[in-house]
Amino acid sequence: MHRIAAALLAAAMTASSPASAAEPPTATDATEEIVVTARRSGAPMWTIGTPSGAVILVGEIAAVPKATPWRPERLEGATDRAQRVILGTKAKVSPGDILRLIFKGGGLTKLPKGRVAADYLDAGQMKRLRALETRFGQDYARSNFLMTAFDLLSKRLSFNKDSADDASDVVRKAARQSKIPAQPVGEVRGEDMLDNLFAAPPETHILCLEAAMTATEASGDVVIERGRAWTEFDVPAVMASPLEEALGRCWPWTNDSFGPELRETWVGAIRGATAQPGVTLAVVPLRILAEKGGVLDQLKSQGLPIAGPAW
Repeated sequence: MHRIAAALLAAAMTASSPASAAEPPTATDATEEIVVTARRSGAPMWTIGTPSGAVILVGEIAAVPKATPWRPERLEGATDRAQRVILGTKAKVSPGDILRLIFKGGGLTKLPKGRVAADYLDAGQMKRLRALETRFGQDYARSNFLMTAFDLLSKRLSFNKDSADDASDVVRKAARQSKIPAQPVGEVRGEDMLDNLFAAPPETHILCLEAAMTATEASGDVVIERGRAWTEFDVPAVMASPLEEALGRCWPWTNDSFGPELRETWVGAIRGATAQPGVTLAVVPLRILAEKGGVLDQLKSQGLPIAGPAW
């Protein structure tokens, strides 16, 4: 439906008379052109009309498969004509943070000394984990649950293998080349992230492990199915994907400190962009946008006019 609407709008914009074609485009025409170009990329997005332009929210998923039929060059074209860009959180990592990770990495990759997975998981969870160990020839008994989950998703399910540039990569490069002002939605210190991660007890990662096991056990190609749903603007299907569910249940998204703060930061940044002239292009993780009580729900509750696919 949204592709048809975009095509009709594009046709209406180009089917002008010779007299009107010679006239310079108005600010409204320019905004509509940017919106149409961005939508043609195949990434789901929402627009918020403003008195002098629009805010375009691009719903990003991590690791878009190369087999997914999306057109990043059209998102580049929209970025070239935007007035500003907002991207995700920037992590400020120092050399000291890297050294800490090297010397204390064992505390992140392994369960506490003397403990094994069976000390934390129930019988049903252990049965599933052992079946996956047998299937892949792995031993997860001493592995930190977060590391086990990442191993299942990245190595066994290979969700990030043969992936194209994410939407944020595309927009960042285009903004840099065209000298469009771009800023992260916020910054977080690497020290704070590491402190939080090292302090998290194993129990906090069990839901992540469960979701990763579910995604790995799922029938069909959940990686391609998730990518296809994304380019078809079927946001509920993306959100219901076992893979997307797993990524959303793992650190840092589920962290009690970072998660809510990140959502509030995005809401504030988008509201601020609605007061700016011209077009603002923001690339936001789809899960943060479309989850229940997420950014879109909060913006809608504040009375902002949001146009785009159902979420």
